[in-house]
Amino acid sequence: MKRICLFVFLLANMQLYAQQQMHLNDKNYLEYEGVNVMLAQDFYPEGHQGGVGVIQNGLRVATNGDLRLDATPGQWSPIPKVGEHTIDKATQTISVRMQYPNEAMNRKGFNPIIYPDLNFGYTVRVMPAGKSFKIIVDLDSALPDEWWNKVGFNFELFPGALFGKSYYMDNAFGIFPRQANTQNYIDAAGETQVAPMAVGNKLVIAPETAMQTMTIENINDNKIELIDGRGKYNNGWFVVRSLVAKGKTKGAIEWLVTPNAIKGWMSKPVVQVSQVGYHPDQKKIAVIELDAKDKTKAGASLLRINESGGYTTVLQSIPKDWGNFLRYHYLQFDFSQIKKPGMYAVKYANDTTHVFQIDDSVYAENVWQPTLEYFLPVQMCHVRVNDKYRVWHGWCHLDDARMAPIDSNHFDGYIQGPSTLTKYKSGETVPGLNVGGWHDAGDFDLRVESQAETVYGLTLAYEAFDVKYDNTTVNQQTHVVEIQQPDGKPDVLQQIEHGLLSIVGGYESMGRFYRGIIEPTLQQYVILGDAANITDNKFYNDVKTSGTPPAVGLPNAPDDRWVFTEENPGRSLHAAAALAAANRVMKGYNDTLAGDCLRIAEQVWNDTKEKFPAQRIALATELYITTKDKKYADFLVANKDVIAKQINNYGWVVGRVLPVINDASFTSTVTDAVKVLFDTIQAQAKQTPYEVPYKPNIWGAGWDIQHFGYKQYFLHEAFPGIVTKEYMLSALNFVLGCHPGSNTASFASGIGANSTTVAYGFNRADWSYIPGGIASGTALIRPDFPELAVWPYFWQQGEYVLGGGTTDYLLLVLAANKVLSER
Repeated sequence: MKRICLFVFLLANMQLYAQQQMHLNDKNYLEYEGVNVMLAQDFYPEGHQGGVGVIQNGLRVATNGDLRLDATPGQWSPIPKVGEHTIDKATQTISVRMQYPNEAMNRKGFNPIIYPDLNFGYTVRVMPAGKSFKIIVDLDSALPDEWWNKVGFNFELFPGALFGKSYYMDNAFGIFPRQANTQNYIDAAGETQVAPMAVGNKLVIAPETAMQTMTIENINDNKIELIDGRGKYNNGWFVVRSLVAKGKTKGAIEWLVTPNAIKGWMSKPVVQVSQVGYHPDQKKIAVIELDAKDKTKAGASLLRINESGGYTTVLQSIPKDWGNFLRYHYLQFDFSQIKKPGMYAVKYANDTTHVFQIDDSVYAENVWQPTLEYFLPVQMCHVRVNDKYRVWHGWCHLDDARMAPIDSNHFDGYIQGPSTLTKYKSGETVPGLNVGGWHDAGDFDLRVESQAETVYGLTLAYEAFDVKYDNTTVNQQTHVVEIQQPDGKPDVLQQIEHGLLSIVGGYESMGRFYRGIIEPTLQQYVILGDAANITDNKFYNDVKTSGTPPAVGLPNAPDDRWVFTEENPGRSLHAAAALAAANRVMKGYNDTLAGDCLRIAEQVWNDTKEKFPAQRIALATELYITTKDKKYADFLVANKDVIAKQINNYGWVVGRVLPVINDASFTSTVTDAVKVLFDTIQAQAKQTPYEVPYKPNIWGAGWDIQHFGYKQYFLHEAFPGIVTKEYMLSALNFVLGCHPGSNTASFASGIGANSTTVAYGFNRADWSYIPGGIASGTALIRPDFPELAVWPYFWQQGEYVLGGGTTDYLLLVLAANKVLSER
């Protein structure tokens, strides 16, 4: 017995000792106190997620530790192919096999990358070294002589956490600047490069800030450089880099990295609520996020803000223990019983939320309106957008659009086949495209799916909620938009019309929908700020000498955007569904456009040869609602089993026509499928503390979750005895602030007491936002760290988009207001 006790004692002490230094945890990354070291559990280097990454005391401070061919890589720079991921538990070592080039991306694929003629393989390893960790890179063979001074190990430091903080490099020192204060030079290849801020053997980062202090030491003879990547690309990071020395293979790179770990550090409790507030009759649950090691359980309080100042505690209780999710432990504080109108906050331990309201008009004002009166007008293409003293952007893209070159693979995912599929030759101007449409948020392209989805969502919102709101002037004759200036016309109808002018105009000219309209050159594509600066607004056919750089693939051509076409039956049928629905709301507003919409929708129905019947379901539904033609109802009834099989995608669509079709078998099949679907939704919602089906991914899940809520509304309306309003409202709460991570901002910019006001819109370089834009939201740093960083260049967290990313939110808020008002 004594021997057993001694063994248990020694084992416990060994485990305790292991916890007091860097070690491999059960999630297969290195850990010491509040420091985590990952290796290639993410691989999204163009989005600053990948390679060796460090989370230090609750903040992701470094990432993309890997061999790169550029000192300051940009979005389309070569990246390696990630191979086998190996865990050696005996040595506590994580290793990943890498290879250049990645043939799947080399001049092909959705976002093609141009790789140089260089082939090599290597392995990156990270391993514990006391309270530090080592990074070691082994090459399969020595680099060719012409590359030995060009390939290096890069380690990117998050700028947003370093501005104003200091660094030491050996005997040199300085401050991390807020803007790039770099000395650039031209290298032997004629490329602009950034001179290092410092060069040496030992870099100490933020020594005055214990939470962020980190030391990087180079064990080899090759020096380390500290470079400000923003000197070459606006969205760059600070880069620590060591070049691979000539002839080196094993141990070509070897660093010792020591992130300062605060003894006993735990993440602070975070209380997550809707930043807007709640309807009195709504379920109201604050989610409390705790460090998994935090075993305390304090009481939570609901505070009512007094009109005379201060606050009154109106409810106190011990929160319900929900359990573990991601890397945290969660509690829930239910204050649904409080219905008195007023301003409130929730407090747990030392964390108090921003104020929010409880009121029966909580969703009626200043929640959906900014999306309609600011964001959509600001995104309008082919117009000038004025906002009193401010001009959001000037007249733009009035020279749209030239037919794209055949057999071209555009860097942003557009592919033109061996034919233009139209009567227009490559380089010819296609009429009817210099009007209407919305810039697709962070970019300035017009994708047909985002245009159609925006039209569709706005149409359904107008029909469902009779939105006559007017606070914008749109003049299609002068191409001028005035924000905060009513003109006597419903803003929703004006926006629908604007989208239709682009979709219909393209179809009328080409006899088909465009795939997309986009800048031809990368130099134009990456422009930030006013879209008026991208093109000269002069038609190619009217200009002899433009004075602008020639576009790739078309000699002596000006800067007009390219229009791409494609054979894609599913996308065509989807766009046609939007037109079929829009016909209904355009009647009496723009009868000519209404007629064009229906004619094109019916033509697409008759001419399209799709592979899967499901692709036709939405169009059949909208054409039936619009025309009451029995052939569309017959199609739906004939495909009831297809609909049932894909009920999550189509239940919300066909539920709107079940009573009108009035076919017992069809109704029964769809209803039974909805029952199964709702059971699945309930089970999935229980897997997270936010009461919505939620599987975090690299991209923020905000758009997916609000689309889930959008569908829940229509399912609830069609099947009120089966689908409750509960999950629709939980989805809205998630978007408005009740979501994981320390940043509890509403994803809807300018909406709620705390919102995403540094976002990935066209004004991102100004660290600004567009009111009513909806960001993608909190993303996942794999495997378990939720992040919503205050950083304008994270498209996977802060980007706005058109389509459902915009209209799903608008409709969801209107839906919440409606269902909660129906007592």
